[in-house]
Amino acid sequence: MSLTSFLRARDIEFSLRRYGIEALNAMTLGLFGSLVIGLILKTVGGWTHQAWLLDAGTMAQQAMGAAIGVAVAYGLKGPPIVIFASAATGLLGAKLGGPVGCFVAVAVGTEIGKLVSRTTPIDIIATPAAALVAGFATAHALAPVIGNVLAVTGQTIEWAMTLQPLLMSVLIAVVMGMILTGPTSSAALAISLGLGGLAGGAATAGCAAQMVGFAVMSWRENGTSGLLSQGLGTSMLQLPNIVRNPRIWIPPTLAGAILGPVATLGFGMQNVPAGSGMGTSGFVGQVGTLAAMGNAPSVWLSIGLLHFLAPALLTLAIAAPMRRRGWIQPGDLKVDAKP
Repeated sequence: MSLTSFLRARDIEFSLRRYGIEALNAMTLGLFGSLVIGLILKTVGGWTHQAWLLDAGTMAQQAMGAAIGVAVAYGLKGPPIVIFASAATGLLGAKLGGPVGCFVAVAVGTEIGKLVSRTTPIDIIATPAAALVAGFATAHALAPVIGNVLAVTGQTIEWAMTLQPLLMSVLIAVVMGMILTGPTSSAALAISLGLGGLAGGAATAGCAAQMVGFAVMSWRENGTSGLLSQGLGTSMLQLPNIVRNPRIWIPPTLAGAILGPVATLGFGMQNVPAGSGMGTSGFVGQVGTLAAMGNAPSVWLSIGLLHFLAPALLTLAIAAPMRRRGWIQPGDLKVDAKP
């Protein structure tokens, strides 16, 4: 049996789709089910003075590594016993290298576990042991390096933000917004980089512009369900349409480029890393903004203006002449029911 056939039999696929889309999107679900939902529960618990919600949110956030571990192993199609063992690998990987260190450690452990699975009479011992040893070794060897690189990158972004706030606000808003609409995870990137403060505010503005912009721009094709699924779910639904006609990406992206510096320089908008890459998805970006800036009426008004009203109006204004020129045709923004 050739190596290719052996790997295929083990369901091991070294491809951008398997690691960059399937496993990374699973990682996002792990982040959402732990760190992100924990932020929401803690914020609501603080507003309502409910100690049990604060405790629940804290516990959920502390379980981030385990949640990512299980999610990534599931995304890589690991056997059940490898998925369960990956909770421990994820905890160590996250402790030593944050979300990305966790991702790498679990990915290696899962693939090694898949190689060993169903090859010995003591599979119930050998398979999780192989996954844990490989994952722990990877975590100790690589996770601290990955964590340090990402920490330095995040600090560099913050430094550049203070040095060139206008340029960096535009850049962060555009890049994070496009990543959110693309096949990878803006939430995972924002959390890994620690993208908070004003940089987080710019990222939120760019992500909100993509989601709200596509939602209102495609109203005539998709109606209320499309408005909600994109505006509160994900603008990734438009990715197949972007591949067919990249020009439809221009209006929400330009809106984000405009609103990034308006949000940071004009309104001082900030966010926490757990919310800065989420846009308006489940209102997580707005909850993060409130966690970073407080619960004052002025903050609520700024959120309504910069995360919802302004992105909608700007995107429609930019799209209108493009429709008249025929750059955007009827049906170009029609989405399927699922991402």
